[in-house]
Amino acid sequence: MSMQVPDEVFTRRPWHELPPALAVVLRPRMDAIATDMIGVIRDEVPAYRRPLDSALGRDLAGSVRRAIGQFVELTEEPHSRQEHHVRHFRTLGRLEFLNGRTTDALQAAFRVGARVGARLYAETARSASLPLEVVMPLHEAVLTHINVLSNESVKGYAAAQALAEGGLQRSRRTLAACLLDQQRAARRDVVESLARQAQWPLPDAVACLLVRQGAGGGRLSGPGQEGGADVLALTHGADLVLIVPAPESNGTVERLRTAVRGRTAALGPAVPPRDAWVSLHCARLMLAGHAVTAAGDGTAGGAFVRAGDGLAEAHLRHGIHIGRLLGDRTLGVLRDLPPGRAARLAETLDALLMSWSRTAPEVARALGIHPQTARKRLRRLEELFGDRLSDPAFRFEALLALRTRALTAPRA
Repeated sequence: MSMQVPDEVFTRRPWHELPPALAVVLRPRMDAIATDMIGVIRDEVPAYRRPLDSALGRDLAGSVRRAIGQFVELTEEPHSRQEHHVRHFRTLGRLEFLNGRTTDALQAAFRVGARVGARLYAETARSASLPLEVVMPLHEAVLTHINVLSNESVKGYAAAQALAEGGLQRSRRTLAACLLDQQRAARRDVVESLARQAQWPLPDAVACLLVRQGAGGGRLSGPGQEGGADVLALTHGADLVLIVPAPESNGTVERLRTAVRGRTAALGPAVPPRDAWVSLHCARLMLAGHAVTAAGDGTAGGAFVRAGDGLAEAHLRHGIHIGRLLGDRTLGVLRDLPPGRAARLAETLDALLMSWSRTAPEVARALGIHPQTARKRLRRLEELFGDRLSDPAFRFEALLALRTRALTAPRA
């Protein structure tokens, strides 16, 4: 792609005020000026004290000679097209980024080059007996020229940086998608290869934070889309998924809670990277619960839940339809009773199954009722369920059914 026309690069062209004779006297001196300029830059800018036959040395020498040549060309013809020079200095900025350097040294070299160039150009003009009036526009031309070259190199640096960061973000999104795919995540070689491309050291444990992207506000205030270079972010439909390394480290949960304040979010349990999809699955199950909706919908304060604190509930929610069938089979005898009585007996059965000694006083304490009331209810349960109350398999299934019923029952 060709560069923009010169007028869009040079907004000012003070070369109009310089006599063409200046270019005539400068041309024979270009090599000598370049040698002096390179020497001063290497003396004053430590980053460029590499041997001149090194890649950095050759880039320095070539760029100095090109800058001097461009200045002379503009002195000869102020309206000359300069696309090839613009491309060179954008490439120079790009190389600075690719070689892991900042623009500080390059900008310092431009400043030194401008100072040396202005002095040597003026000396050449005086030695050729050109009018003294040339000096002021000459200095302005040097400053204008070096400012443009500096800006173009910064543009090249910024473009290379943006391209690299864009590529890195794409690699990280690809890695996140892989970790959230059960089959791909099981292939260690694939995960390790993607992690290297994404420059993301594989941690011992990760956790998935699922954030509802509803009307809860704008951009996140912490890790994820805004920052936290160690956090992988991926959009799943209308939700945002953050894969957080070392979730159990000090302060991580609180930082996440702060980052998603005002939204509805669930943090999955800490798992090995290959099981990141399991962490996301647990978080999704917890967000599906009406308990979160009751606490906040992301528009009025939001809600933050930790699936790791409710794995049993997440497990039950995963098979909630089977849990209902189990309840119909195990607790079916309660269906024939009036609703209020059935609810009281189910409550009593739950307390009985959770008790240690299965005595009326213990059940009464758990329910906050009189022991005599507890005895009446326990006798009724014996009439309904008989010997099954002593069967470990029934007790296990009944407890699962009661827990499932509690998850799906309407809440006040």
